[in-house]
Amino acid sequence: MLYDITLLTDSRYVAPVNAGWYELNILKEDQLITAALEKRGFQVTRINWDNADFDWKQTRAAVFRTTWDYFHRFAEFSAWLDRVSSETQFINPLSTIRWNMDKHYLGDLQSRNIRIPPTVFIKQDDNRTLSQIATVTSWNEFILKPAVSGAARHTYRFSRDEITEHEIIYRQLIAGEAMLLQEFQSRILTKGEVALMCFNGKYSHAVLKRAKAGDFRVQDDFGGSVHDYTPHEEEIRFAEEVVRVCHPIPVYARVDLIWDSANQLCVSELELIEPELWIRNFPPAAENFAEALAAVLIAPWP
Repeated sequence: MLYDITLLTDSRYVAPVNAGWYELNILKEDQLITAALEKRGFQVTRINWDNADFDWKQTRAAVFRTTWDYFHRFAEFSAWLDRVSSETQFINPLSTIRWNMDKHYLGDLQSRNIRIPPTVFIKQDDNRTLSQIATVTSWNEFILKPAVSGAARHTYRFSRDEITEHEIIYRQLIAGEAMLLQEFQSRILTKGEVALMCFNGKYSHAVLKRAKAGDFRVQDDFGGSVHDYTPHEEEIRFAEEVVRVCHPIPVYARVDLIWDSANQLCVSELELIEPELWIRNFPPAAENFAEALAAVLIAPWP
Protein backbone atom coordinates (compact mmCIF):
# COMPACT_ATOMS: atom_id res chain seq x y z
CA MET A 1 0.00 0.00 0.00
CA LEU A 2 1.15 3.52 -0.78
CA TYR A 3 1.11 6.11 2.00
CA ASP A 4 1.32 9.87 1.87
CA ILE A 5 2.70 10.25 5.38
CA THR A 6 4.33 7.85 7.82
CA LEU A 7 4.52 8.97 11.44
CA LEU A 8 7.73 7.67 12.98
CA THR A 9 7.95 6.33 16.50
CA ASP A 10 10.13 3.80 18.28
CA SER A 11 9.21 0.16 18.81
CA ARG A 12 8.07 0.67 22.42
CA TYR A 13 5.23 2.92 21.30
CA VAL A 14 3.86 1.18 18.20
CA ALA A 15 1.31 -0.96 20.04
CA PRO A 16 2.17 -0.89 23.76
CA VAL A 17 0.62 -3.58 25.94
CA ASN A 18 -0.98 -2.34 29.16
CA ALA A 19 -0.19 1.22 28.15
CA GLY A 20 0.33 3.65 31.00
CA TRP A 21 -0.25 7.40 31.02
CA TYR A 22 3.00 8.08 29.18
CA GLU A 23 2.23 5.73 26.28
CA LEU A 24 -1.41 6.87 26.18
CA ASN A 25 -0.27 10.47 25.73
CA ILE A 26 1.87 9.41 22.76
CA LEU A 27 -0.97 7.46 21.18
CA LYS A 28 -3.44 10.31 21.68
CA GLU A 29 -1.11 12.85 20.06
CA ASP A 30 -0.57 10.69 16.99
CA GLN A 31 -4.30 9.94 16.76
CA LEU A 32 -5.08 13.66 16.71
CA ILE A 33 -2.46 14.28 14.02
CA THR A 34 -3.61 11.30 11.97
CA ALA A 35 -7.26 12.41 12.08
CA ALA A 36 -6.34 15.93 10.95
CA LEU A 37 -4.28 14.56 8.05
CA GLU A 38 -6.90 12.02 6.99
CA LYS A 39 -9.53 14.77 6.97
CA ARG A 40 -7.39 16.37 4.27
CA GLY A 41 -7.37 13.19 2.22
CA PHE A 42 -3.92 11.86 3.15
CA GLN A 43 -3.18 8.17 3.62
CA VAL A 44 -1.37 7.90 6.96
CA THR A 45 0.43 5.08 8.75
CA ARG A 46 2.55 4.91 11.89
CA ILE A 47 5.60 2.71 12.41
CA ASN A 48 8.87 2.40 14.31
CA TRP A 49 11.79 3.90 12.42
CA ASP A 50 13.89 0.72 12.66
CA ASN A 51 11.25 -1.61 11.22
CA ALA A 52 13.26 -3.78 8.83
CA ASP A 53 10.17 -4.98 6.95
CA PHE A 54 8.81 -1.58 5.95
CA ASP A 55 9.39 -0.40 2.38
CA TRP A 56 10.23 3.28 2.71
CA LYS A 57 9.77 3.81 -1.01
CA GLN A 58 6.06 3.22 -0.43
CA THR A 59 5.60 6.44 1.53
CA ARG A 60 5.86 9.99 0.21
CA ALA A 61 7.09 11.44 3.49
CA ALA A 62 8.29 10.31 6.91
CA VAL A 63 7.53 12.62 9.84
CA PHE A 64 9.64 12.25 12.99
CA ARG A 65 7.35 12.09 15.99
CA THR A 66 8.45 9.92 18.93
CA THR A 67 11.74 8.33 17.88
CA TRP A 68 12.83 8.70 21.48
CA ASP A 69 15.47 6.00 21.43
CA TYR A 70 17.70 7.62 18.79
CA PHE A 71 20.14 9.23 21.24
CA HIS A 72 20.78 5.82 22.81
CA ARG A 73 21.38 4.31 19.34
CA PHE A 74 23.02 7.27 17.68
CA ALA A 75 25.31 5.40 15.26
CA GLU A 76 22.53 3.07 14.15
CA PHE A 77 20.06 5.93 13.75
CA SER A 78 22.60 7.98 11.81
CA ALA A 79 23.21 5.12 9.36
CA TRP A 80 19.44 4.67 8.99
CA LEU A 81 19.05 8.36 8.14
CA ASP A 82 21.65 8.06 5.36
CA ARG A 83 19.99 5.01 3.88
CA VAL A 84 16.31 5.96 4.07
CA SER A 85 16.73 9.63 3.09
CA SER A 86 17.30 8.45 -0.47
CA GLU A 87 14.03 6.49 -0.43
CA THR A 88 11.53 8.98 0.99
CA GLN A 89 11.17 12.63 1.98
CA PHE A 90 12.06 13.48 5.58
CA ILE A 91 10.08 16.12 7.48
CA ASN A 92 11.92 17.99 8.86
CA PRO A 93 14.59 17.47 6.17
CA LEU A 94 17.81 15.55 6.65
CA SER A 95 19.99 18.66 6.78
CA THR A 96 17.88 20.04 9.63
CA ILE A 97 17.92 16.74 11.49
CA ARG A 98 21.70 16.45 11.22
CA TRP A 99 22.15 20.00 12.43
CA ASN A 100 19.70 19.68 15.34
CA MET A 101 20.97 16.31 16.58
CA ASP A 102 24.02 17.95 18.11
CA LYS A 103 23.70 20.78 20.63
CA HIS A 104 26.48 22.67 18.88
CA TYR A 105 23.52 24.16 17.00
CA LEU A 106 23.23 26.47 20.03
CA GLY A 107 26.52 28.03 19.03
CA ASP A 108 25.18 28.56 15.51
CA LEU A 109 22.10 30.26 16.92
CA GLN A 110 24.31 32.51 19.04
CA SER A 111 26.28 33.48 15.93
CA ARG A 112 22.94 34.51 14.39
CA ASN A 113 22.25 36.88 17.31
CA ILE A 114 19.99 34.50 19.23
CA ARG A 115 20.58 34.58 22.98
CA ILE A 116 21.55 31.28 24.65
CA PRO A 117 22.81 30.50 28.17
CA PRO A 118 26.57 31.10 28.58
CA THR A 119 28.11 27.90 27.22
CA VAL A 120 31.50 26.25 26.81
CA PHE A 121 31.57 23.65 24.03
CA ILE A 122 33.99 20.84 24.86
CA LYS A 123 35.34 18.51 22.18
CA GLN A 124 35.50 14.76 22.64
CA ASP A 125 38.80 13.66 24.23
CA ASP A 126 39.57 17.15 25.54
CA ASN A 127 42.40 16.50 28.02
CA ARG A 128 41.55 19.34 30.40
CA THR A 129 39.92 18.56 33.71
CA LEU A 130 36.45 19.85 34.46
CA SER A 131 38.01 22.09 37.10
CA GLN A 132 40.37 23.63 34.54
CA ILE A 133 37.50 24.38 32.16
CA ALA A 134 35.37 25.87 34.93
CA THR A 135 38.24 28.05 36.14
CA VAL A 136 38.07 30.26 33.03
CA THR A 137 34.45 31.14 33.83
CA SER A 138 33.06 33.34 36.58
CA TRP A 139 30.07 31.09 37.15
CA ASN A 140 29.04 29.79 40.54
CA GLU A 141 26.70 27.04 39.35
CA PHE A 142 27.01 24.79 36.32
CA ILE A 143 25.12 22.42 34.05
CA LEU A 144 27.04 19.61 32.34
CA LYS A 145 25.38 17.74 29.49
CA PRO A 146 26.29 15.74 26.36
CA ALA A 147 26.18 17.42 22.96
CA VAL A 148 23.93 14.59 21.73
CA SER A 149 21.26 13.78 24.24
CA GLY A 150 17.60 13.77 25.15
CA ALA A 151 15.40 13.38 28.22
CA ALA A 152 18.17 14.98 30.35
CA ARG A 153 20.53 12.05 29.79
CA HIS A 154 23.72 12.60 31.82
CA THR A 155 22.70 16.12 32.73
CA TYR A 156 24.23 17.33 36.00
CA ARG A 157 23.87 20.47 38.06
CA PHE A 158 26.60 21.40 40.55
CA SER A 159 28.21 24.33 42.32
CA ARG A 160 31.83 25.41 42.03
CA ASP A 161 32.54 23.65 45.32
CA GLU A 162 31.20 20.39 43.87
CA ILE A 163 33.21 20.28 40.65
CA THR A 164 35.68 17.66 41.86
CA GLU A 165 32.79 15.32 42.67
CA HIS A 166 31.92 15.25 38.95
CA GLU A 167 35.42 14.75 37.54
CA ILE A 168 35.11 10.96 37.26
CA ILE A 169 31.82 10.94 35.35
CA TYR A 170 33.08 13.83 33.21
CA ARG A 171 36.24 11.91 32.21
CA GLN A 172 34.12 8.88 31.33
CA LEU A 173 31.77 10.92 29.17
CA ILE A 174 34.31 13.14 27.39
CA ALA A 175 36.23 10.04 26.29
CA GLY A 176 33.29 9.03 24.14
CA GLU A 177 31.41 12.20 23.21
CA ALA A 178 31.46 16.00 23.11
CA MET A 179 30.02 17.87 26.07
CA LEU A 180 28.58 21.26 27.01
CA LEU A 181 29.28 23.16 30.21
CA GLN A 182 26.73 25.91 30.84
CA GLU A 183 26.07 28.47 33.52
CA PHE A 184 23.04 27.34 35.49
CA GLN A 185 20.17 29.80 35.05
CA SER A 186 18.45 29.82 38.43
CA ARG A 187 15.22 31.45 37.25
CA ILE A 188 14.15 28.11 35.79
CA LEU A 189 13.43 27.11 39.40
CA THR A 190 10.96 29.95 39.91
CA LYS A 191 9.70 30.83 36.42
CA GLY A 192 9.99 27.45 34.70
CA GLU A 193 10.60 26.89 30.99
CA VAL A 194 8.18 27.93 28.25
CA ALA A 195 7.80 25.66 25.22
CA LEU A 196 6.39 27.41 22.15
CA MET A 197 5.32 25.31 19.17
CA CYS A 198 5.72 26.80 15.69
CA PHE A 199 4.53 25.39 12.37
CA ASN A 200 6.05 26.74 9.15
CA GLY A 201 7.55 29.56 11.16
CA LYS A 202 4.35 30.70 12.86
CA TYR A 203 3.46 30.35 16.53
CA SER A 204 0.74 27.80 17.29
CA HIS A 205 0.49 27.20 21.05
CA ALA A 206 2.55 26.98 24.21
CA VAL A 207 2.91 25.23 27.55
CA LEU A 208 4.83 26.02 30.71
CA LYS A 209 7.07 23.32 32.15
CA ARG A 210 8.06 23.32 35.80
CA ALA A 211 10.48 21.14 37.73
CA LYS A 212 9.31 19.34 40.84
CA ALA A 213 10.44 20.70 44.20
CA GLY A 214 14.10 19.97 44.80
CA ASP A 215 14.95 19.32 41.14
CA PHE A 216 15.96 21.50 38.18
CA ARG A 217 14.86 19.23 35.32
CA VAL A 218 11.46 20.06 33.87
CA GLN A 219 11.01 16.76 31.99
CA ASP A 220 8.15 14.55 33.16
CA ASP A 221 10.69 11.70 33.38
CA PHE A 222 11.93 13.46 36.53
CA GLY A 223 8.61 14.55 37.96
CA GLY A 224 8.27 17.80 36.02
CA SER A 225 4.80 19.18 35.36
CA VAL A 226 3.15 20.81 32.34
CA HIS A 227 0.74 23.73 32.58
CA ASP A 228 -1.43 25.70 30.18
CA TYR A 229 0.28 28.92 29.21
CA THR A 230 -0.54 32.03 27.20
CA PRO A 231 2.76 33.57 26.10
CA HIS A 232 3.47 37.28 25.93
CA GLU A 233 4.01 38.90 22.55
CA GLU A 234 7.70 39.27 23.35
CA GLU A 235 7.99 35.49 23.83
CA ILE A 236 6.15 34.75 20.59
CA ARG A 237 8.34 37.19 18.64
CA PHE A 238 11.48 35.68 20.12
CA ALA A 239 10.40 32.09 19.30
CA GLU A 240 9.47 33.01 15.73
CA GLU A 241 12.80 34.78 15.27
CA VAL A 242 14.63 31.65 16.46
CA VAL A 243 12.78 29.59 13.86
CA ARG A 244 13.31 32.25 11.19
CA VAL A 245 17.11 32.04 11.40
CA CYS A 246 17.01 28.30 10.61
CA HIS A 247 17.69 27.23 7.01
CA PRO A 248 15.32 26.04 5.74
CA ILE A 249 12.55 27.20 8.06
CA PRO A 250 11.40 23.99 9.78
CA VAL A 251 7.91 22.64 9.18
CA TYR A 252 7.57 22.04 12.90
CA ALA A 253 9.62 23.32 15.81
CA ARG A 254 9.50 23.56 19.56
CA VAL A 255 11.38 26.50 21.00
CA ASP A 256 12.17 26.13 24.70
CA LEU A 257 12.75 29.48 26.39
CA ILE A 258 14.02 30.37 29.84
CA TRP A 259 14.97 33.61 31.56
CA ASP A 260 18.71 34.09 32.10
CA SER A 261 20.56 35.68 35.01
CA ALA A 262 19.76 39.12 33.59
CA ASN A 263 16.06 38.16 33.31
CA GLN A 264 16.27 38.13 29.51
CA LEU A 265 14.78 35.44 27.32
CA CYS A 266 17.18 32.86 25.93
CA VAL A 267 16.92 29.54 24.12
CA SER A 268 17.54 26.49 26.28
CA GLU A 269 16.70 24.03 23.49
CA LEU A 270 15.45 24.13 19.92
CA GLU A 271 13.72 20.83 19.10
CA LEU A 272 13.40 20.09 15.37
CA ILE A 273 13.74 16.30 15.22
CA GLU A 274 11.16 14.60 17.42
CA PRO A 275 9.77 17.22 19.79
CA GLU A 276 6.90 16.56 22.12
CA LEU A 277 4.32 19.07 20.89
CA TRP A 278 1.60 18.84 23.57
CA ILE A 279 -1.11 18.81 20.94
CA ARG A 280 -3.23 16.90 23.47
CA ASN A 281 -3.25 20.08 25.59
CA PHE A 282 -4.45 22.11 22.62
CA PRO A 283 -6.22 19.78 20.11
CA PRO A 284 -6.82 22.51 17.48
CA ALA A 285 -3.03 22.53 17.00
CA ALA A 286 -3.40 19.22 15.15
CA GLU A 287 -5.01 21.23 12.35
CA ASN A 288 -2.08 23.68 12.34
CA PHE A 289 0.37 20.78 12.11
CA ALA A 290 -1.61 19.10 9.35
CA GLU A 291 -1.75 22.34 7.35
CA ALA A 292 2.00 22.75 7.64
CA LEU A 293 2.61 19.18 6.46
CA ALA A 294 0.14 19.57 3.62
CA ALA A 295 1.94 22.68 2.40
CA VAL A 296 5.23 20.79 2.25
CA LEU A 297 3.77 17.89 0.31
CA ILE A 298 2.22 20.27 -2.19
CA ALA A 299 5.46 22.27 -2.51
CA PRO A 300 8.48 19.90 -2.32
CA TRP A 301 11.69 20.90 -0.60
CA PRO A 302 13.83 23.20 -2.76
